[in-house]
Amino acid sequence: MRIFVTGGSGFIGSALLKSISNTENFISAISRSDCDCLDSIDLPIKGDIGRLNENGKLGKTLESVLENTDVVVHMAGRAHMVVDDSTSPLAEFRRINRDATLSLAKIAARSKVKRFIFLSSIGVNGNQNSKPFTERDEPNPVADYAISKYEAEQGLLSLSEEVDMDVVIIRPPLVYGPNAPGNFNTLLRWILKGVPLPFGLIKNKRSFIALDNLTDFIIHCINYKDTPLACNQVFLVSDGEDVSTSQFLRKVSKAVRSKTILLPIPVSTLQFILRVIGKGNIAERLFDSLQVDNSKAKELLNWQPIITMDKQLKKIAKNL
Repeated sequence: MRIFVTGGSGFIGSALLKSISNTENFISAISRSDCDCLDSIDLPIKGDIGRLNENGKLGKTLESVLENTDVVVHMAGRAHMVVDDSTSPLAEFRRINRDATLSLAKIAARSKVKRFIFLSSIGVNGNQNSKPFTERDEPNPVADYAISKYEAEQGLLSLSEEVDMDVVIIRPPLVYGPNAPGNFNTLLRWILKGVPLPFGLIKNKRSFIALDNLTDFIIHCINYKDTPLACNQVFLVSDGEDVSTSQFLRKVSKAVRSKTILLPIPVSTLQFILRVIGKGNIAERLFDSLQVDNSKAKELLNWQPIITMDKQLKKIAKNL
């Protein structure tokens, strides 16, 4: 099988390449930056997928690469920005996450690619819930990032009705693993320093997905001959171990052998402080519930998580 991966040097992309590079498959990948994981694949390509619609040379290169490719795994994109200096953030998210994605998919369809796997976000469903999200729920993207991902999903599903290429859409919640970026990395740094954290009274419920579980599910979908029922489907995936933010932080602290203290500060007090200082979005991620029902992936594709939360956290600790 011939597999093409975008975002090869990213957190998830590099882990996926590491998992599939020693197989009998022919692996090609594109990345904006260098990464050791690219050294072990058959065809590494330096380039920026986000510039696909502005770079005719890149388009021709991809047409050549995808000509004999079976599966595309598209993970490259514009992620959440801590500091966004774009004059129009939503337009920039759409340019990269929607428009470039659909251009790549059209090249793939013309090249007779059999399956296009798109890594989306649970943010397409929404930012919080009182009962677990399912694939049947009405999408409710709020952030610009999630809006651009949802619009890309819609475009891909429409394209799949016109061409002989099936689409698989994956919406993961927060992904944690060795060298994880973003919020998890920030929390991990605090815990490693032993900084007392005011999160001891949070009683929400949140779904997470270990990096090993997410890459395993992607590989499950790459094997398109074994998973015909994944054709043109959306999947919500998680570890299946929902915990509160407080419980998760305690698990992380135990895994890295830190003596971090979680102070019993009322959630209402923390919410007020964060909103006053303009960090209300952080309050949502820390205090609200966001659960995922992963039963569709388990029942339709016969998939099961391969690692527990505690074991993945121990792997993170060994990597420090």
